[in-house]
Amino acid sequence: MYAYDEIDRTFLSERVAEFRDQVRRRLNGELTEEEFKSLRLMNGVYLQLHAYMFRVAIPYGTLSAQQLRRLAHVGRKYDRGYGHFTTRQNIQFNWIKLAELPDAMEDLAEVGIHAIQTSGNCVRNITTDQWAGVVPGEIDDPRVWAEVLRQYTTLHPEFAFLPRKFKIAISAADHDRAAIKIHDIGLRMRRNDAGEIGFEVLVGGGLGRSPFIAKTIRDFVHARDIISYVEAVLRVYNQYGRRDNIYKARIKILLHELGAERFAKDVEAEWAQIRDGMLEIDDAMVDDIRSRFRYPRYEQLSDTPQELAKASDPRFTAWLQNAVAPHKVPGYAVVTLSLKPIGGTPGDATAEQMDAIADLADRYSFGELRVGHEQNLALPNVAKRDLPALWRALDKIGVATPNVNLISDVISCPGLDYCSLANTRSIPIAQELTRRFANHDLAAMIGRLHVNISGCINACGHHHVGHIGILGVDKNGEEFYQITIGGRADEGAEIGTLIGPAVPYAEVADVIEDIVEAYLALRAAPDELFIDTVKRLGVQPFKERVYATR
Repeated sequence: MYAYDEIDRTFLSERVAEFRDQVRRRLNGELTEEEFKSLRLMNGVYLQLHAYMFRVAIPYGTLSAQQLRRLAHVGRKYDRGYGHFTTRQNIQFNWIKLAELPDAMEDLAEVGIHAIQTSGNCVRNITTDQWAGVVPGEIDDPRVWAEVLRQYTTLHPEFAFLPRKFKIAISAADHDRAAIKIHDIGLRMRRNDAGEIGFEVLVGGGLGRSPFIAKTIRDFVHARDIISYVEAVLRVYNQYGRRDNIYKARIKILLHELGAERFAKDVEAEWAQIRDGMLEIDDAMVDDIRSRFRYPRYEQLSDTPQELAKASDPRFTAWLQNAVAPHKVPGYAVVTLSLKPIGGTPGDATAEQMDAIADLADRYSFGELRVGHEQNLALPNVAKRDLPALWRALDKIGVATPNVNLISDVISCPGLDYCSLANTRSIPIAQELTRRFANHDLAAMIGRLHVNISGCINACGHHHVGHIGILGVDKNGEEFYQITIGGRADEGAEIGTLIGPAVPYAEVADVIEDIVEAYLALRAAPDELFIDTVKRLGVQPFKERVYATR
């Protein structure tokens, strides 16, 4: 956990007071909605289909139990009793009243939570691996470096009005759980030949109307230079990024038009002017930020406790195999809490669930939680001896469905149920898919398979990088859906391939079942993953199966 100081608390308090005055002027008619728009967006407030939507940042996906309880409080007092965890380590409240927003912000600020940089054309909430700091083999805790960049970019006058929104993600492990290749800047932590820490810098990733996988523009930037290098990238983007066309304003378009080599050359020229100046990070500054992260005092525990050996419930065994991952400290484990119950809305948690999870985090995980871009939560520091008791408690509140990374672990945007940009529904399709694949034995037999759904081309459900991607499109007022397969968001990130014409709403779940049946018939062995079968055979066999009777 990162501990904020008095300067941070004062800043947040002043920010709330400023927004309270802006809301007062809007409600009094002193500001038009158009005049108010840029002010609310700088505070994470969108105007959606039914109400204002309040998006709150969870920096690097880390929450304390106290903070989760406060989010539950906001959901209960100011919304309709729940919150929606997004694909970028944020939480959204969809029914909040404008007049009550300043009070909600003030309540959150008391525990160090805010909504700054969750919207607008600025550097957005910097995200990382939700297992940061606890996963075996990690080079360093990427949250420290996310905090370094967060502090530098927050309200930076040069980067507060970029051509478009700007997203940065950091990974420090071999397996990329932060989806760095679909971000404007992706930073992969590495060591050089001297053993020093630095970053491979990837630029130009992004989804939406024009999806691109990020390209490496520098193999290694020393950690002490990461601020100056990121600033050089932002300066080039600020100078050449288009502001005349919103659809061509993202850095991915600039990189595509200039070419990675030319873009990298411009960045190097910019960097040469600033790299040896005041932006060089000294060890004392990093040490100070690192010291503000509170790490657990782990006990020396058995890695094979008797409590696990005695557990005989097959439901616990299924959950243990699916939702529990190795920890860097023997005797501990990382536990993923599925927010994808059968028939539920992906990413939603009720206020009662959040309160209960906070209590369990206090009891079993040193009071700490994580939020992943897959719209699930995690308890990062659970003693293995406590896993049976924790499972029973999680099962009781509905967050122990053993479907993590399986076909019913659907990632979905809110779609037309809430979003003013969407043109089709996403949530009902996700719910139907969880019902179709509710049988755990079937889902486990299918194996790892990510389904991503977006209700429009803005791709908030990351459909381009789903093993199976579903994109809603409007056709003369009717909901149709394009299906792609073969996408992935990890270290081997790829954009999925369209398998054929869009299908109507009523046929989407049937099509997904057809694709899965084709996979089961085509895979070379029971342990060949869906994504590997698609890579080996291409989309044609799946296309033939889906469209043979349509």
